[in-house]
Amino acid sequence: MRGPLVLTAPQAQQARWRSALQALGVPVQGLPLIVIGPAADPDAVAKAWSALRQAPRLAVFVSPSAVTALDAGDWSRWPAATWAACVGPGTAHALRERGVGQVLCPPEDSERFESESLWPLLERLGGWRDADVLLLRGDGGREWLAERLVDQGAKVQALSVYRRMAPPAEGDWARQARALRAQPALWLLTSTQSLEHGLQLDVFGPGATVLASHPRIAAVARKAGLAVRELRADPEAVAQAWRHWAAA
Repeated sequence: MRGPLVLTAPQAQQARWRSALQALGVPVQGLPLIVIGPAADPDAVAKAWSALRQAPRLAVFVSPSAVTALDAGDWSRWPAATWAACVGPGTAHALRERGVGQVLCPPEDSERFESESLWPLLERLGGWRDADVLLLRGDGGREWLAERLVDQGAKVQALSVYRRMAPPAEGDWARQARALRAQPALWLLTSTQSLEHGLQLDVFGPGATVLASHPRIAAVARKAGLAVRELRADPEAVAQAWRHWAAA
């Protein structure tokens, strides 16, 4: 056994990955390369719930962090007529845990979890002319999905309800990072920002291998000189990749 699989997603998003991978026999360690903080606008969450009280046709959550950011409000008041949409199963799970019934999300066996995979579901739903759409996200992000909805006549309101930050390179986090850098480890990367923070903080040891869940992540990793395997963000696929790596 060469070493652990390292989860790099925000801390709150690691539990489901950890339990699924450990059930498949994969040794797992967590080193979050993104820290989630409150939105720069202290009223952002209140504004989001105020917009939801107007029962928009659709509310798009870009990540599980966008869901948990709204926990300061009352999920029991989710408007029954409003669809929720997201690109990944972790976000869909978080929404359903909070009682949201109408959730549009690409199937769990999708090749990729991205806006391009969600868009066909929204196209089939149709009726976007003059429809109100709420886009709940972190600071910044891709505009592709919002642009498609605007092209269809929707009125899109984007709100940043949380911030993504680099972890503080000190204390327990720094000690764990040094320990992982000094041993063989396989790194699971599900966002380009996680990779960028890892490169800035020099957490990847010489000859490190990373698993990239999207071509954009893989391209940045290869440019940085890392060994890369691109794969679906699925526990079975990740476990198989770890076994192959551990046996090499």
